[in-house]
Amino acid sequence: MNRNALYAVIALLVAGLLVLGYFLYQERQQPEGIKIEMGEKGISIQTN
Repeated sequence: MNRNALYAVIALLVAGLLVLGYFLYQERQQPEGIKIEMGEKGISIQTN
């Protein structure tokens, strides 16, 4: 494996970690408490 391929693999791994970190951050930012949704089936109330 030459150096350019190695750098490409490392860059892909770093990019994957950044994307994973972003999704985990977004998941933790979900508001705590009561979630109320109104849809076709009526009102839905969920607690977190």
